[in-house]
Amino acid sequence: MPETPLVDPAWLADHRDDPSVHIVDVRDSWEYDSIGHLPGAVNIPFDSYRDADSSDPGTLPGADAFARLLGEAGIGPDDTIVAYDDTHGVFAARLLVTALAYGHENVALLDGDFSSWQRAFETTTESPTVESVTYVIDGLAATAPIVDRAAVAAAIDDETVTLLDTRDEAEYEEQHIPGAIRIDWREFVDDESRGVRSAAEIESLLTDRGISTDRNQRIILYCNTSRRLSHTFVVLRSLGFTDVVIYEGSMTDWTAVGGATESLV
Repeated sequence: MPETPLVDPAWLADHRDDPSVHIVDVRDSWEYDSIGHLPGAVNIPFDSYRDADSSDPGTLPGADAFARLLGEAGIGPDDTIVAYDDTHGVFAARLLVTALAYGHENVALLDGDFSSWQRAFETTTESPTVESVTYVIDGLAATAPIVDRAAVAAAIDDETVTLLDTRDEAEYEEQHIPGAIRIDWREFVDDESRGVRSAAEIESLLTDRGISTDRNQRIILYCNTSRRLSHTFVVLRSLGFTDVVIYEGSMTDWTAVGGATESLV
């Protein structure tokens, strides 16, 4: 298993033949088949692990559905999942947060994306032969990095907790949870490399927004439907922030029940 939930292309190139490492491409199937993919990668499209109608919070797909997806992809409970997309990792990060929610601990995001990988390494249009396995998930894990609406409400007046809004400026200005600080998830991305900015750059960004760089502080992330926050979650965890959690329902859940909001417009 990699040391952090963020791995660079060189690490993946060195470990892609390890049978315990499973590379997952979360793009649409036509992209995977027609444009090409990383050698050995299996395809689990983004929409297949999102279900707003499941009995689990937010857009989590449900334990049985997610277990079936992983099992059909040949991924076992102790295997390492390394996921990627072609959108700086934001869709792939969502797969990893979902896996963590259901107790699959060995996960990592490819730093960069498919376009970044292509610059230095080969791609293929050949799909690997996959042997399905039995994967059983009983429900959300006790270690799931998820908090509910009540925890968010309590955090509004708790100075020891940082509420972090990962949406863009217009969304934040129109409506956000009281006391939340905004950092658009894209601000953690380096446009040249397509990967994550350096630790020093991210720490400077946090400081500029009035967020402590104390690795033990509690940070609650939200967006609209828990996609964008997933990238920020992986980045902060990779930098050693130990108490980063997500509000799975995000603004969709918060506004649905009339939660208090602030506006800058």
